[in-house]
Amino acid sequence: MKEYLLLLPIIFIFHDMEEIIGFGWFFRRNPEVFERHPKLTAAYRGFTDAGFAIAVYEEFIPFFGLTLLAYYFPTKVLFAIWYGMLLSLTGHFVLHILVCLYVKKLVPSIVTSLICLPVGILILIKTAGYLTFDGLTLTVAALTVPAMMANGKLAHGVMHLFNRRMTE
Repeated sequence: MKEYLLLLPIIFIFHDMEEIIGFGWFFRRNPEVFERHPKLTAAYRGFTDAGFAIAVYEEFIPFFGLTLLAYYFPTKVLFAIWYGMLLSLTGHFVLHILVCLYVKKLVPSIVTSLICLPVGILILIKTAGYLTFDGLTLTVAALTVPAMMANGKLAHGVMHLFNRRMTE
């Protein structure tokens, strides 16, 4: 299992570098996306590259920190949290693909999503063999997914706070 653990933050970094590099450029070149899809783009109003980079950094902390904990202190619970985090990230790739289809545009993050989705699924399958899917493991992994979704909301909140402070 340990040989797979460090792949999680690596995949996260690989994917989020595309987002950091491309989202600002995309939003500046495609303002009509905000007009056509206001609910979808509400999280990106007032977008700045620096604010988004801070949001990505905030999201990276649990991915990297919990991966290191699981690597150096291998326990059933930490492995289950790690598995739930990988499940969340893999779902995030699916979301990007669906958004791309919905807005009918190639959006930043689609390339790495298409690359990382099969990799994430493969790692989930490979590491599932190392886990004992008892009640504790299933509960912890299942609770990690909404926790990571909440962390994503927090990251967007941090981004908006930073952006407001920069424009004051």
